[in-house]
Amino acid sequence: MALQSMTGFGKGEAEGEKYKVSVEMKSVNHRFKDIRFKMGSLLNSIELPMKKKIDQNFKRGSFDIFVNYKRKEKAQSSFELDKEKIKAFLKDLKECSDETGVAINVNPTGFLKNEFYLEDEDKESELHELTLNAFELAMASLSSSRAEEGQKLVDTLKKHQEIYTEHYNKVASLKDSYQDKVREKLLSKFSQENLQIEDQRFQQEVIYYLEKLDIDEEINRIDIHLQKLNKTLDGKSEVGRQIDFMVQELNRETNTIGSKSASTDISESVVQMKAQLEKIREQALNLE
Repeated sequence: MALQSMTGFGKGEAEGEKYKVSVEMKSVNHRFKDIRFKMGSLLNSIELPMKKKIDQNFKRGSFDIFVNYKRKEKAQSSFELDKEKIKAFLKDLKECSDETGVAINVNPTGFLKNEFYLEDEDKESELHELTLNAFELAMASLSSSRAEEGQKLVDTLKKHQEIYTEHYNKVASLKDSYQDKVREKLLSKFSQENLQIEDQRFQQEVIYYLEKLDIDEEINRIDIHLQKLNKTLDGKSEVGRQIDFMVQELNRETNTIGSKSASTDISESVVQMKAQLEKIREQALNLE
């Protein structure tokens, strides 16, 4: 399965003898999985199967599912009003009016809504079947939408990674350049203060400072993390959390290089590297 964004939209429709059903699904970023249905009470019994379908097809995201249905014109005449429901509704309205002293006017056409019709098991069965069919179509459409957005995100991430790598390569090429500068700086300091120091001791001091400023380990670790990031972005599984972890590791090594280096060129590259890592982190939050 292709990498998916957690942002997407899907729609499906199904039409039967008596009903026409439309299902719309949208999803956005979420740390885990959150599913919300907005539909009539006639469909409550099939909510759980639909939730299970989402669980099977998506790893993470916040999902809103909107289900709308209407009777076809030819089927309208075959529906009868549920007089008991209407009576109970009017009774409740009257009690509210008596208690509050506020007159409540009722529009008779309001009783043409779905909830005021007598339930028909055959019609309900058809409605459930049509809803599930439309749901499957909407889910497939959502998956396609998320995959398309996911590929766009991956392309963006790779661009930021390329920029990071350019500055990383520059840092790697400069990692030995500051050794002579350290030597010159120490010689200058000793000369200004008229200090006399034997050559062996001076070499020891230079080695001590160079060891403290050495960034070979950080360079090697960044190289490994970048290889893993490349492999992850070219993969097909859930990657959002993996990328977040790798960015943390890369950021740690990048910060260490910044704190060790006395080179202006390296420091400038480190700033750019950190900026690209932040962009990668923000974009990766939307990947499943």
